Amino acid sequence: MTLGKRLFDILFSIYLMIFLAPVFAIVTWKVWRQTGRPIFYGSERMRSPTEGFTLWKFRTMAEDPGDHGVTGGDKAARITPLGRTLRRRRLDELPQLWNILRGDISFVGPRPPLRRYVEMFPDLYADVLKSRPGVTGLASLIYAPHEAVLLSGCRTARQTERVYVRHCIPRKAALDLLYQRHRTFWMDVKLISWTTAKFFPRRIRPRRKGRLV
Repeated sequence: MTLGKRLFDILFSIYLMIFLAPVFAIVTWKVWRQTGRPIFYGSERMRSPTEGFTLWKFRTMAEDPGDHGVTGGDKAARITPLGRTLRRRRLDELPQLWNILRGDISFVGPRPPLRRYVEMFPDLYADVLKSRPGVTGLASLIYAPHEAVLLSGCRTARQTERVYVRHCIPRKAALDLLYQRHRTFWMDVKLISWTTAKFFPRRIRPRRKGRLV
């Protein structure tokens, strides 16, 4: 990560923490009121092939001590009504501003993977994780909708794992490596702006214009 990218992460995360403080407070209250504690959910993710950290989100699902792997249709019943709204608007990821400020992740980069998948594909993730993981990225914006459709049709944890490993990991990695080769400051700005558009009603969202690479 370049010094300029890290400085941008620090300054922009502090600004958003202040600007979005009322939203953060409202979501915290709603999660506590509607689903109780814990309000936040921490999951181990990898920022390098050997170094993990705790990624924080607002809790959107009923707890399950045996939970593992990515979320597919097999976990749909555990997602709370409020959790569905938070996930759709990506408001569940607001606590990751703290992860950005700490330096665990950046605003833009590959989504930080679970340890199990890094251990399954060490060579692949050795390349992907040369970039600091991020809240959003090329793969998140381009492939995530297709991934959601694929995984929503899975009815068991085994099926979810099989689909994710065979179809999602290689395609997302290809996009992450494309970002890595062509990354610029203005490309990051575009990806951030398209991500924040999810916070707004569809009729007033900024349109995607121009080429990324």
